[in-house]
Amino acid sequence: MFVDVEDYFSAVMSAISKATRSVHVLGWAFHPMTAFEPQIDCADADNSRIAEFLKATALKRPELDIRILCWKAALPIAVTQDFYPQRAAKEFRGTTIGYHLDGRLPVGASHHQKVVVVDDAVAFCGGCDFGPDRWDTCDHEDDNLRRAAKPGAPPCFAPRHEVMSAVDGRAAGALGELFRDRWFRATDERLPRPDVPPETDPWPEGVIPQFRDVRVGISRAASAWRKAPQVREIEALYLASIAAAKSCIYLENQYFTSSVIAEALAQRLAEPDGPEVVLVSTEHAPSYFDQMTMDRTRSFFIKRLTAADEHGRFRIYSPVTTLGRTIIVHAKLAIIDDVLLRIGSANINNRSLGLDTECDLSIEPMGSNRTQSRAAIRAMRTRLISHWLGCGDAVFDETVRIAGGIGPAIERLRAEGHCRLRPIPAVPLKPLATLVATFHIGDPVGPKDSWRPWRRRVAVKAELKTVIAALKKAQLARTKASLGQKAV
Repeated sequence: MFVDVEDYFSAVMSAISKATRSVHVLGWAFHPMTAFEPQIDCADADNSRIAEFLKATALKRPELDIRILCWKAALPIAVTQDFYPQRAAKEFRGTTIGYHLDGRLPVGASHHQKVVVVDDAVAFCGGCDFGPDRWDTCDHEDDNLRRAAKPGAPPCFAPRHEVMSAVDGRAAGALGELFRDRWFRATDERLPRPDVPPETDPWPEGVIPQFRDVRVGISRAASAWRKAPQVREIEALYLASIAAAKSCIYLENQYFTSSVIAEALAQRLAEPDGPEVVLVSTEHAPSYFDQMTMDRTRSFFIKRLTAADEHGRFRIYSPVTTLGRTIIVHAKLAIIDDVLLRIGSANINNRSLGLDTECDLSIEPMGSNRTQSRAAIRAMRTRLISHWLGCGDAVFDETVRIAGGIGPAIERLRAEGHCRLRPIPAVPLKPLATLVATFHIGDPVGPKDSWRPWRRRVAVKAELKTVIAALKKAQLARTKASLGQKAV
């Protein structure tokens, strides 16, 4: 797992440098001027910028099959991206690099998967695209000039938090298959599947695996499109893992607006012996549109969980820098107890669960190294929270032991001066904001309500009815199991 982009970009550069057959990239956006290793004066070496690096790699190894598949954004989104995915097409013109903008999907949907596959042997997956504003370190310094938008001086891009994963073996091969399927759907060109492993291992230099010999699950989301069925694996895994949680549900996400996930969490908070629920997100979305839509709907999400929290186990925070500047949380991560880790592209909103294309990876410790894998998951959760608070990992673990839980430990450390995690309140909504939140404006459930928001409330209610019935069934099963254990 890569916490923030500094190490991730270095790892991608290393893996691509070792490629012998193919480099395949899926993205929501792609900026050709993204620097893998940005410098203070912005005088980055040409080959450290992704487009130049890929072109140099293609010239050096013409046998490499390098392809990039990026979402062909609708005009309003393309404007906010400064049309750089479109400009990238010109950047690669006349080279052997295949670059394609994919617009084959229902109206209102987007291609949101973020995947890099090297030789079908190593793959990266998570929430980070290639863009100049993505890069940051774990320190999230206020005015790190390596984040400068222009050479050598503020303003800098905002501090940003991303989480990415790297896998090899069968998981990497499966992500390679995902790319080939997406490429065929976008271009009608079938790419051959490699028959044998590459002669050399493209695992990135200096990256030490946190898990070995574990099974990796891939969960996806996608709208029904032409002959392809709808896929809602991400939502199903969220609901199953929330229902199975025993001690702590820790989620980092850009958005928290899904009524279905809110209801699943609320049901667990209402239980006398249910798990803690600790959420981390951005205080305010960076764009005005998202502030008017996602932030407003998040207030409904928070109010639902607060109302259900009769036992004081719910907390939601936003991180800030040492000087109090908002850190953009763009990670999409879930840690359930110490038995499930998932990292991917899906937000906890309606569109990520069934409208857009998404891809998450999950690890559930099993087998002979189950104990070590569970310890690694706990260590990751500790690393994430302690990096927010600005305390050492050992300090946080000891505070959890003393306080008796993740949330109480955070509050104890905040009281001691580690106050870089701030509670997010549910903002009172005015009539227009209430209308936006009620109809989930900007956050469709599926293609049928994408441009018909008046249908959205009905769609959400129908799904909630199904989910609540399933949650009650799961709760009954847990109660029976608990009674059975007590009787033994």
